[in-house]
Amino acid sequence: MDNNMKALVYDQYGTTENLFYKDVPIPTLKDNEVLIKVHSVSVNAGDIHLLTGSPFLVRFISGIFKPSINILGQDFSGTVASVGPKVTGFEVDDNVFGAVPMDLNGSFAEYVAVPSDHIIKKPENMSFNDAASIPNAAMTALQGVRNFTKPKSESKVLIYGASGGVGSFAVQIAKALGFEVSAVCSTRNVEAAKKIGADQVIDYKTESVFDRSEKYDLVFAVNGDNSIFSYRNLLAKNGAYVTSGGSLKQMFQAMILGNFIFSHKMSFLSLEHKNEDLEYLRDLYNEGKIVPVIDKVYPKDQLLDAIKYFEKGQARGKVVIDFTK
Repeated sequence: MDNNMKALVYDQYGTTENLFYKDVPIPTLKDNEVLIKVHSVSVNAGDIHLLTGSPFLVRFISGIFKPSINILGQDFSGTVASVGPKVTGFEVDDNVFGAVPMDLNGSFAEYVAVPSDHIIKKPENMSFNDAASIPNAAMTALQGVRNFTKPKSESKVLIYGASGGVGSFAVQIAKALGFEVSAVCSTRNVEAAKKIGADQVIDYKTESVFDRSEKYDLVFAVNGDNSIFSYRNLLAKNGAYVTSGGSLKQMFQAMILGNFIFSHKMSFLSLEHKNEDLEYLRDLYNEGKIVPVIDKVYPKDQLLDAIKYFEKGQARGKVVIDFTK
């Protein structure tokens, strides 16, 4: 095996214009890491935050003035190429998927080194592209829906931003958990939201959910630019609000006002990687309860184009890059 690999790298914060291809050394494994030959990857909002260094809080992970992490990419699927001496449970040629921690160089490269507790084996019936679309988006959706309220008889959840990567998983996971699901999306995504199981779809282009009298046990905002006070008016007694995306204003209001004024009822979700959650999502996939919604699959040499497309914010579901094409 050649000691070098091709990667999409950056050495200054900024836009996609700061990204360029470069031959870099294949990662040297730590004792607890697995080296994976990358098959497929997907793009997440976290990649854009690392690239731009915004919000500023991400720089405490990636470097205050310039990035110490030079390769983006969190989600991936691939085949084990080698294992560290303290790794158990994985062997060369195992097909796996998972997510790279944000403080390590990522998966937008031919090989990636990942702690063994951040990957699981890929089932044979799961495609590499599906596997690469699941980790961050589906785990965010799972923790956002499950961690803030428990479904009871006729419990209602509102997913604001139901057509993106996290939102499309959130609708399906909420249904699997037993919620009655209302989805908010634009006109062009209404039918897609119905197809993945939403009981009710609200087209924000023609109707404001904030003008409705219906109350929800959980509001999960994964998109939008709305005031936390508007969301508060949607909550049933003992209802909860959580956001993991949307505008910076929406995120900061949830982090600051949510925690200090509204307590746990209005919160910002910070994703915590848990392999048991990834295994649970694999089980839901095997049971046919979640199906990744993939907008586009790009070949490896169009990775930069895929990031630019994702950055526009118009993708229906996930944007995947197949490194074998």
